Amino acid sequence: MELRPLRYFLAIAEEENITHAASILHVTQPTLTRQIQNLEDELGTKLFKRGKYSMKLTEDGMYLKRRAEEIISLADSTAMNIGTKDKEITGEISIGCTETDSMEELASAMSEFRTLHPAVSYRMITANVDTIREEIEKGLVDIALMTEPDDTERFETLHLKTKEHWGAIVSSTSPLAGKSAVTPQDLQNEALIIPMRSEVRLTLENWLGCSFDKVNIAARYNLGRNVALLVRTGVGTAIGLNLFSGFEDLSFIPLHPPLITGSVLCWKKNTITSPAVGSFLQFLSDSDNRGCGKTEI
Repeated sequence: MELRPLRYFLAIAEEENITHAASILHVTQPTLTRQIQNLEDELGTKLFKRGKYSMKLTEDGMYLKRRAEEIISLADSTAMNIGTKDKEITGEISIGCTETDSMEELASAMSEFRTLHPAVSYRMITANVDTIREEIEKGLVDIALMTEPDDTERFETLHLKTKEHWGAIVSSTSPLAGKSAVTPQDLQNEALIIPMRSEVRLTLENWLGCSFDKVNIAARYNLGRNVALLVRTGVGTAIGLNLFSGFEDLSFIPLHPPLITGSVLCWKKNTITSPAVGSFLQFLSDSDNRGCGKTEI
């Protein structure tokens, strides 16, 4: 069994559409169809349930997907380790990131890695989670730093050690400014400025104990920095992460009960990475070296 048909198979399994997979793999659809048919003939089983617009894995297909991911991962890791053992690692690593305290942990890792491999450079893109996720899917970003909660099932992931603490961002003139913590009851009569993301909304609603439809929403936001201006000018009280330490007239007050989430590094599954990206991911996954929570890589 050759590796190329397995890579083709995994791409179709991921996209659930042969046209999309062919575009990502830069091969023609007939070529991809023929390769999968040959693979099915070789294995003597059907790997996909073919619909008009989608292709779903059969039971045998799901089993092959698990094993193929292991085979491809081992082959790529072996090739990278052998190929770069005596060579200087060069190239650019594109990183998409949201606004998060975990960026400091990632930046520290980037600095350490570049000390080891000075010919490596970085291209940083800061945007909201939805934009970053789209950039990964298109192959425009190698690695993404995203805050949880988030849907990361389509990606390989590596959780960072840093935890994100949620709180209320208030002006110095707010009645809440003197509090050591803010409860759901404290926010009942406040005009709130909340994140747009649906996953975050559900998390905050669970903490608040009611739907946002029942509270006074003054504004919604996708990136945090401009929220400071809304709070300063009296638009409302923001709920978010502690990204406002440089504003003397604003206070970050932790939520109580505490609301703590994590951050995760993501990259596209079943993708052949450059030596620079592969080496950086391996560096990050070393829990002894980075202190990160290790997942599959």
